[in-house]
Amino acid sequence: MAGRSYIINERINEYFFFPMPGLKGGSFFLSSRASIQKRRWGYHLQDTRGHSNFCFMLYFFFGYVLGDLRVRANMSPFKRKRAGQDSVDFKPKKGKLVPDEGKGLEEVGREKEHEITVPAPISQGKWTNKERVLIFSSRGINFRTRHLMQDLRTMMPHAKADTKMDRKDKLFVINEVCEIKNCNKCLYFEAKKKQDLYMWISNSPHGPSAKFLVQNIHTLAELKLTGNCLKGSRPLLSFDPKFDKEPHYALLKELFIQTFSTPRYHPKSQPFVDHVFTFTIADNRIWFRNYQIIEEDGSLVEIGPRFVLNLMKIFQGSFGGPTLYENPDFRSPNMHRREMRLAAAAKVREKQMVKEMQKGKKTSAKEDLESDVTADVFLTPAEERPADIQTEAPELKVVKKKQKAFKRQRMQMARR
Repeated sequence: MAGRSYIINERINEYFFFPMPGLKGGSFFLSSRASIQKRRWGYHLQDTRGHSNFCFMLYFFFGYVLGDLRVRANMSPFKRKRAGQDSVDFKPKKGKLVPDEGKGLEEVGREKEHEITVPAPISQGKWTNKERVLIFSSRGINFRTRHLMQDLRTMMPHAKADTKMDRKDKLFVINEVCEIKNCNKCLYFEAKKKQDLYMWISNSPHGPSAKFLVQNIHTLAELKLTGNCLKGSRPLLSFDPKFDKEPHYALLKELFIQTFSTPRYHPKSQPFVDHVFTFTIADNRIWFRNYQIIEEDGSLVEIGPRFVLNLMKIFQGSFGGPTLYENPDFRSPNMHRREMRLAAAAKVREKQMVKEMQKGKKTSAKEDLESDVTADVFLTPAEERPADIQTEAPELKVVKKKQKAFKRQRMQMARR
């Protein structure tokens, strides 16, 4: 048996055992693609010569049990530790201050006092503000909206992306998506009728949330501006003074700060501040601009993108709930298009009325000329002649034709 190799035949895997002399109880070397611990019974043992050996069954059983225990004991130190297990902390050894030859401890201490220490980079701090923003959209958006979302993800290193959401799903599903993506803020672009774009900005999952109509979108690829900034750098946020005067604007300001500001010490951020986001209120709308800071005196150059937010409503919950504020000056795009169509129809009707009035004036002018009173002022009445009534046809007048003399006769008469 010492020189033979034995095979365990299974339907899926093959296990090769080799007797190893010198070990008590028999020990085997196991080579397989699956664990043999799951099925210890029911194998058919054969040696390489094809003869069944029942005695080897007992030999294999006791040898396998002892060998399995040895293998487990030997492999236990090499197992990988799970995430929950405590790792061993190795404390670095403290270095001793060893003076150079010819220098004492006092001189070395003085040099250490006069050394210039370079502070550690800012990015080596601890990342505590774990703000993450989920930026995605519904189906049916156009290319400009897709480019705008990509620009926002580029400018915000703490942003995450997700697949488009079906328009039939309820908006409350977005809270579950944010929870799966480990995000606590959300920018959701909702497209309607393939021409209207709405933007939801929400604090998930408890709220509040606000809904805007996005207008006048200009992306980075569309604008030809000279500004530029480092990718991943942290921006400054500049707000209009009107944000502090009204409560609903103050709420939006806090929502914008927590959404658009890059958290300090974020792993994907850069420890530089070279651009600024501006939020300006004009014409009851919020105008977003992105500028590059090129000089210390505050000179700015626009980078892009740019868009305008027209506030619709502010809700207490995330993507719904009680309405905290409703914009009284907001007009839906459908109403705006309806007013435009009515204005165009009114212009057409006005043109038709003008044409009819012009036609009426022309006809009335013709009638007045036919019945003009002053038309007979310069007419002189003709002499009245008695009207002779001829009962018989007039006689025909016979006209005698004069005989014209010939040229020779005329010449002779002229000589006389």
